[in-house]
Amino acid sequence: LMSRFEVKGWCPGALKPMLSGDGLIVRVRPHGGRLTNMHARGIAATSERYGNGLIDLTSRANLQIRGISEATYSNVLADLSALGLLDAHAAIESERNIVVSPFSDDHRGQRAMAERLEAVLARDPIGLPSKFGFAIDCGHDRHLVQSPADIRIERSTDGAMIVRADGAEKGRSTDPENCVALAIALAHWFRDVTRQQAQPGRMASLIARGVQLPLDLAGDAFPVRIAEPPEPGVYEAGALVGVAFGQLTFQLLSKLAALGDGLRITPWRMVLVEGLAEMPGDEDLISNSSDALLRVVACTGAPRCPQANAPTRAIARRLAGLVPRDSLLHVSGCSKGCAHRGVAALTLVATPDGFDFVRDGTTLSHPVQRSLPADALSSTLVSLAGAS
Repeated sequence: LMSRFEVKGWCPGALKPMLSGDGLIVRVRPHGGRLTNMHARGIAATSERYGNGLIDLTSRANLQIRGISEATYSNVLADLSALGLLDAHAAIESERNIVVSPFSDDHRGQRAMAERLEAVLARDPIGLPSKFGFAIDCGHDRHLVQSPADIRIERSTDGAMIVRADGAEKGRSTDPENCVALAIALAHWFRDVTRQQAQPGRMASLIARGVQLPLDLAGDAFPVRIAEPPEPGVYEAGALVGVAFGQLTFQLLSKLAALGDGLRITPWRMVLVEGLAEMPGDEDLISNSSDALLRVVACTGAPRCPQANAPTRAIARRLAGLVPRDSLLHVSGCSKGCAHRGVAALTLVATPDGFDFVRDGTTLSHPVQRSLPADALSSTLVSLAGAS
């Protein structure tokens, strides 16, 4: 049987935390995809003082402070407010789902665009579904294609800016100054079209059903090519470092804050340390693109997630060395698939009866083997990977 899970229908925030197995999860959404060193040190101190010292990097380029108790939750809000990381109210926070690519010739321009978009949403919330989001990906290649977003601000093949509905092949060309207004108009259209639906879904599913965009929002410009998946290394803007399973300790976040000029938070369980010209030697960071831990993705798992049926990260760490270099193994505590929504070459789904194994699919795909015991996973993985 498929692993059962509870669909929350929303993502946690700072003003709307989510209860997990280790306490409240308080999600911090960096403005413009960037934390100053002061922000990072402040979040680390809050995690140490009021949480369990663990901080998650999410697929939406946010941070999650874990292990907060109801008794100390108000202290956490006070800290985040003092840092300037707290929205005025939950409706604004819910709509401020904006992912910013860390790679761009004009990252300041991208951040300024994100700030303008945030300001419009704060002034007049649209009433979008809580998982609805925006991506600002204006480099010469697109890096955020696999990141969840419904409206994408990108560059076209002829160098212009475009606003594209997720799922649409082409986008509408516009000037940089008009990107935000066009994105807001597209968001209003989505809200109006789906207003009567009990489950509005996402932009891509709407487009896939054949719903046509209005002429003033449709486009005829192709976006630039998709970039290769990012790897740890030194880039023009700084050093991109990985974090095993996307989970930092408060000490590690403090270390990162001391290394460069600021931190760009990415949706890939990596952090770009601005201005750092060499890879750090910290053993708690992934600095080598050949590290086996880059080939595995795992959710929080048991016991920290009450819906998980297994300690996913311990299993993923044990299996990482068996995953082929060009493959990805996703270990999920249930069929919800929080850690990785897309297709993976190999997927393990924990159920009450063991593990289901999926090949070239998602946690919701039909498994090729069911109810495997934990001690059979290594041999099964080798067998399935070899047959690929």
